[in-house]
Amino acid sequence: MRRAMSTLVAALVAGALLAGCAGTGGLDGDLTDDWAALAAPGPFTPEAGCQVGDFTDTVALEAYAPVDCAVPHRVETVHVGAFPAGRADPPATGSPDLRGAFAECDAKATGYVGDDWRAGRLRLAVALPTEPGWAAGSRWYRCDLSELTTVEAAAVVVTRVGSLRDALKGPSPLRLGCQRTGSGPGRGVQVLLPAECGTAHDAEFVGVWKAPDRPYPTRDADWLPLYAGCRSVLARYVGVPDDADLRFRSGVVVRPPGAGRWRAGDRGVRCHLWLSDRTVTRSLKGAGPAGLPVRTR
Repeated sequence: MRRAMSTLVAALVAGALLAGCAGTGGLDGDLTDDWAALAAPGPFTPEAGCQVGDFTDTVALEAYAPVDCAVPHRVETVHVGAFPAGRADPPATGSPDLRGAFAECDAKATGYVGDDWRAGRLRLAVALPTEPGWAAGSRWYRCDLSELTTVEAAAVVVTRVGSLRDALKGPSPLRLGCQRTGSGPGRGVQVLLPAECGTAHDAEFVGVWKAPDRPYPTRDADWLPLYAGCRSVLARYVGVPDDADLRFRSGVVVRPPGAGRWRAGDRGVRCHLWLSDRTVTRSLKGAGPAGLPVRTR
């Protein structure tokens, strides 16, 4: 009896195997050959988009939390670039590679917002992978824009809603424009305060001068090229000759980036005209010599 049962079980198993070979109901009977191979694990790389948290110099995977730009946020990544894959160490502050990364971010951010980003209440910064991220193979750099309350020393990052794409392509509340100057304990203009161009004001943003690659200005003589560069920007903006008489038409206020940003590659100097002897109630863009006459006293 026991032998007969063993024979029966063997026969049933054999039959099942033969049946499986004979027909599969449209399947090929192989449970693994149709699965796509899993991608090899790779280093973390962020994408363009918005972030709720504040800008940080380095970004770890666990801190990366992108959101839709319609959600309140404080940073918008406008571009992600890459250093050479074979590079061993992260670039140091002030190194040619990091300045090169900033230059690319500068161009990408300008294209993204529709004008030089410095023409608005914006700040551009470059973020890198953390040391563990770099060791794991990450070689990206992130170009991050933030909106500010002002471009003066008391700037605070704004929590905003909506993307910055094309934000400076036309008229915009982000744009720098007419200003009122404020004095303080130091020399010259200490602060610039936004003003409606139809109200009395004595200063106006006229554009950006890109300084050459030289050390940050620390002495009076170092500042002279910045003033000369901004005077040329002023002349083009107003439509007056860029000659020796220009200094008798208007003063100029220069606002370079801070020393740390300068070392990182930011060479954009914000330039403002300054009417030290009067106020006006309109923009002087394109006003020509009649709008900005030579002062005789």
